[in-house]
Amino acid sequence: MTAIDIIQPFWKPVGWTSFDVVKKIRSLTKIRKVGHAGTLDPFAEGVLILCFGAATKRVSELMKLEKEYMAWLRLGIATDTLDLTGSVVAERRIPRLSPAAIKQQLPAFTGQISQIPPMYSALKVGGRRLYQLARAGQTVERKPRPVVVHTLELADWRPPDELQLRVVCGKGTYIRVLAADLATALGTVGHLIQLTRNRVGPYDQTRALTMKQALQWIPIAT
Repeated sequence: MTAIDIIQPFWKPVGWTSFDVVKKIRSLTKIRKVGHAGTLDPFAEGVLILCFGAATKRVSELMKLEKEYMAWLRLGIATDTLDLTGSVVAERRIPRLSPAAIKQQLPAFTGQISQIPPMYSALKVGGRRLYQLARAGQTVERKPRPVVVHTLELADWRPPDELQLRVVCGKGTYIRVLAADLATALGTVGHLIQLTRNRVGPYDQTRALTMKQALQWIPIAT
């Protein structure tokens, strides 16, 4: 390994885009060839893998690694972005739920499932990113895509309207869509209020540098 052939996970803060992290690390290290392996939404935090120099050739490979998330879902309110940053588009009554009733729905969202990508996403349609079209007030047809959810567990339940999910999934899984679809299955609507990516393959939080730690980080040959 050389100083410009490095794979290093960082902890993306809430409010930053994934590219904000790339720009900051480029500025700190003075290394121009830096790429990330898997976008995190600005409202989310967690492990973001950065590749430097020749290691950028491995971005596609790293994006195939399974990912682990903790997600808080609020029931009863739907937003256009499927998360807390969006505008409210629907409100529905929340049926009386219990942990057992919630867990009963989880197997339907485990294994290979189909998801319709959200309009507020970086996916390109006709050469334009969906979020650009959404911000312009446009909605376009999106084809369902197969994704794999290895694990879906109820981690916490705060009645009547908040639940936490632990998700281990494959490439291309939208946790916002998974949460919204689960809310529908529970007889209501919902949106994410918090999302944390704890792990990407073997790269977990213990190996990720915070932005504060990055100020002292010097990429050297090992």
